[in-house]
Amino acid sequence: MAFKIVDASELRVGSNMLIDGESCTVKKMDISKTGKHGHAKCRIEAVGIISGKKKVLVVPGHDKFEVPLIEKKKAQVLSIIDEKASIMDAESFENFEIAIPEELKGQVQEGMNVEYWDIEGDKIIKRTL
Repeated sequence: MAFKIVDASELRVGSNMLIDGESCTVKKMDISKTGKHGHAKCRIEAVGIISGKKKVLVVPGHDKFEVPLIEKKKAQVLSIIDEKASIMDAESFENFEIAIPEELKGQVQEGMNVEYWDIEGDKIIKRTL
């Protein structure tokens, strides 16, 4: 797995990072300077890309975080069985099953194209095309 390493103070709203092994998107960030010999503190509010759970942490500004590699790809829906869709990647023609997210349950149909994200091996459908 390929990661990029950044300091906590370099993160911005909308950037991605790993918290406890889960890929998250930064939603809010505050950087505060402390006293004469102290370190800057970063308060980061992030939401898990796959789980949707909110995470809040306060860390020194020089702490290092991993930024996950996110590949955005297109695929065609081959079939839908229960809560899962069997899709085929448009470039590599690889077939695999993927769960349909709650917000896209009525929209995903057989034969249509979707955009999915490959986040360090975890795949999630993001939108229909």
